Amino acid sequence: MKRYEQLVELLAADIRNGRLAPGARLPSIRTITLQHGLSASTAFKAYYRLEEKGLVRARPRSGYYVIGPPVLALAPGGQAGVREKRKPAHVSSRLDVSELVFSVLDAVQDADIVPLGSAFPSPDLFPLQRLGKSLARVAPRLHGREMVAHLAQGHPALRQQIALRYLAMGIAQPMDELVITSGALEALNLCLSAVAQPGDLVAIESPGFYASLQALERLNMQALEIPVHPQDGLDLAALGKALERHPVKACWFMTSFQNPTGTSLSREKKQALVALLAGRGIPLIEDDVYGELYFGERAPWPAKAFDREGLVMHCSSFSKTLAPGYRVGWVSPGRFGERIARLQLMTTLSASLPAQLALADYLQHGGYDKHLRKLRHAMEAQLASLLAAIARHFPPGVRVGRPAGGYFVWVAFDAGFDALALYEAALAHGISVAPGPIFSARRDFRHCLRLNYGHPWGARLEDAVRTLGVLARQQSPYAEPGP
Repeated sequence: MKRYEQLVELLAADIRNGRLAPGARLPSIRTITLQHGLSASTAFKAYYRLEEKGLVRARPRSGYYVIGPPVLALAPGGQAGVREKRKPAHVSSRLDVSELVFSVLDAVQDADIVPLGSAFPSPDLFPLQRLGKSLARVAPRLHGREMVAHLAQGHPALRQQIALRYLAMGIAQPMDELVITSGALEALNLCLSAVAQPGDLVAIESPGFYASLQALERLNMQALEIPVHPQDGLDLAALGKALERHPVKACWFMTSFQNPTGTSLSREKKQALVALLAGRGIPLIEDDVYGELYFGERAPWPAKAFDREGLVMHCSSFSKTLAPGYRVGWVSPGRFGERIARLQLMTTLSASLPAQLALADYLQHGGYDKHLRKLRHAMEAQLASLLAAIARHFPPGVRVGRPAGGYFVWVAFDAGFDALALYEAALAHGISVAPGPIFSARRDFRHCLRLNYGHPWGARLEDAVRTLGVLARQQSPYAEPGP
């Protein structure tokens, strides 16, 4: 065995048995060379190999950090252990997912329930006191006329700050075109109403964000489910074939850190997606609420970056990154801005002006990027802890996604597993999970779960994952055979 391989085995064993905990920083290259009598190139080669194994991750100008023990990667289609045939797109004319979704959401509102099924990260991760100071600073400056002067599109101070963040990504986004909304969900719903009518067919992801299913259900629209592969993202080949066969009016996709799988389209696939839809004149509603929660060196480009026809409506918010509860989002609307602004005036009028001004003040003076760096490091460490706990406690052969951002993990058990039964059993033990069927119009993915790693890790979460593992093993095919 070569010397770098010996070092790899030594460090990998320390990671697997917990001596090097998830989130721990590995010794520097200089320290390793002195301790083991190795050259710097040999030490680097060992660290590169650990990174290839998925055990550590490099942080720029900081060093190497432990991710955790490896878990089996998801195969396309979300199946455990086998590669299933890629499913074609499927039309669902009647949607009735809301009751199941509401039952899951109700459970996570109880503070005594462990929130592995939650759709939100921990509020402890956000600078709420600093935001409160911004709110107190701007409140005395609010005047009667200003309270009604910016209803249609939102306050210019906030739109300017958002436009600057687009510019930092290399996207020229005029602030006058932005529309501020009451959270990203309102932005998404306004976009949908702007480009589709009752009875129309809208392409969505499968598995996909349950709010898209609920929106289509509420508006009496039809869903065309396009398969999402946990490794590769949206199946563009399946989408292309579906567009040839069906009169799709719009698409609603999450191209980065998709909910629930955590997967992202590559830059090349985003560009191909935009070109595919532009060739047919089909609008894209892009849900990008997790784009700032990346673990790499730079934010992924949204599909909006490749839009030359004004067909991409890019929606995001501060709810996942800065200010949950303030309910402030926005849309970069492309050619549909006037229609979206008028729809907002017909429904909610405007997002809260004090909240808008508080966020504008924070973005200008509060150190948003410093907060985001801290938040990303916390999320990545929490992901490592969850993956390590799954590896310790879940049945063998369970497959888990390894997202590069966001705060959701997609877990696939063997075929025949009943995630709804596990959901009910877990609730009885004070634990919430998000079962796979809530992410599909057909209630597919019954063998899958979405787990949230957006909460600081501790004994309570470790115990919850251990309990989930026990409950999962009690199900066939994991149950121990009888005497």
